[in-house]
Amino acid sequence: MKEKILIVEDEKPIAEILKYNLEKEGYGVVVAYDGEEALDKAYRELPHLIILDIMLPKMDGFTVCKKLREHLTVPVIMLTAKEEEVDKVLGLELGADDYITKPFSTRELVARIKANLRRTKVFNSSDEGAPKVLKFEDLVIDLSKYEVKRGNETINLTNREFELLKYLACKKGQVFSRETLLEDVWGYEYYGDSRTVDVTIRRLREKIERDPSNPKLILTKRGVGYYFNK
Repeated sequence: MKEKILIVEDEKPIAEILKYNLEKEGYGVVVAYDGEEALDKAYRELPHLIILDIMLPKMDGFTVCKKLREHLTVPVIMLTAKEEEVDKVLGLELGADDYITKPFSTRELVARIKANLRRTKVFNSSDEGAPKVLKFEDLVIDLSKYEVKRGNETINLTNREFELLKYLACKKGQVFSRETLLEDVWGYEYYGDSRTVDVTIRRLREKIERDPSNPKLILTKRGVGYYFNK
């Protein structure tokens, strides 16, 4: 079965070029030209990955991303202008998995798509011999159901957040640099941009820590990286 990609881009020439090149790579492609159409097609088509521009008619990409994350965990790659550094961080804060800056090469975009889809496949596969349920006081991580709970409350995580939590929790006590986490969890190098890890860690802490400003589970080793507390 072809993996399906939803392109959300209001500039039709750009959308058509992306569609043409991704279909050449063997993907099924659906296109939306505004924010409202993006949500409709995302829920109806259930794509494997979404490429989401920020500047859109009717509803901007940030709002679309936020609404998508209420129902879907599908990887989202946001398209940002090169100088809009704040946009990159905000997109990650709202649940995007990745971003790519305009102008970009088709080759780079395809590499990002393949990396995100590959990591999603790994995420969805079972780990033979690994524990299926991890418990840390009242926090329960069910690896077989891809579910995190505190008591009876389910904590909604994106695929990337769950992957990162699983990676750290399964190797509790080990300290990992941002570069190692980018390589092992994201699946490729981010050209030294460690903010992606920092933002995702911050989002995770906000969801799983009792007091995110004073974390007890995911800790920072100053000057080194992050680790899951034993």
